[in-house]
Amino acid sequence: MKFLVTGGAGFIGSAVIRHLIEDSDHEVINLDKLTYAGNLESLESVSSNPRYQFEQVDICDSKEVKRIFDTLQPDVVMHLAAESHVDRSIDGPGDFIQTNIVGTYTLLQAAREYWSSLEKETQSRFRFHHISTDEVYGDLEDEGLFTEETPYAPSSPYSASKASSDHLVRAWCRTYGLPVVITNCSNNYGPFHFPEKLIPLVILNALDGKPLPVYGDGKQVRDWLYVEDHARALVKVALSGELGETYNIGGHNEKQNIEIVKTICFLLEELVPEKPGGIAEYQDLITYVRDRPGHDLRYAIDAKKIQDDLGWVPKETFETGIRKTIQWYLENIEWCSRVQDGSYQRQRLGMN
Repeated sequence: MKFLVTGGAGFIGSAVIRHLIEDSDHEVINLDKLTYAGNLESLESVSSNPRYQFEQVDICDSKEVKRIFDTLQPDVVMHLAAESHVDRSIDGPGDFIQTNIVGTYTLLQAAREYWSSLEKETQSRFRFHHISTDEVYGDLEDEGLFTEETPYAPSSPYSASKASSDHLVRAWCRTYGLPVVITNCSNNYGPFHFPEKLIPLVILNALDGKPLPVYGDGKQVRDWLYVEDHARALVKVALSGELGETYNIGGHNEKQNIEIVKTICFLLEELVPEKPGGIAEYQDLITYVRDRPGHDLRYAIDAKKIQDDLGWVPKETFETGIRKTIQWYLENIEWCSRVQDGSYQRQRLGMN
């Protein structure tokens, strides 16, 4: 099969591509605009493989997207290209509307036109897999889990834009018959994560002796999913998921944000005992800051459907995954320095 992966130079997209090239015989076309969070260094291990090719294209550019479909003729589309950081969406929602909604519409139109032109046998194996987030569901109280039937109630400009794109994909399925599958995932973490997100930010700030910002009281709960587990799940859904269905993907790892921060501090005490700036413990760097506007309290995924229907379960516990993640950052400090350009130096975003 030939996969077209949009946003393939991003955090999750690059994990998907590495998995496809290293663990299968499929071909991969990586379509990415290369915004601040897209980095081809995350694909160096597969970049010379003859089954991989890169196209620098904006998914909002209808002519270029059409060219990709017409000339490269993918069998499977895995749509990951998106603006994804909640804090950035608070500061600048326009980019999220453009990429996540208009870009998804542009891609759907091109995919529909291409799919409609295919011969029957080729058409029957074409799939459009839209990758989304659990944030479209809003937040939960202390009990309960998000299921595939949970009503949408997005809180931030980011989650609202992703909810909009989910609705577009379902509409193109129902109205035009486009063969689609949708996945909604919990918080990802792991190697090659851009350092604006909580886990890499805390790791790098701790190593530099900088404050470890914790929003509000730090008791917000997230379900954490190791990115390589997520990549395996996404490919399984793309190839074997039932058309028209939605699958929630979670790591079965509910943790409070403050618990995440303290766990990182604890592991750094073991892995990097020589601390910067003369601090006694890494936890001394924890700093409580004003909470994010509209901050959801709790996310938790019920991943029973993908387990029962497709046999996927995560391999990593949070304990094994977070240790692997910290060790990766310790071994790749130069990568972290290179991806932080002049526009982002781990400063607080999303202050509204």
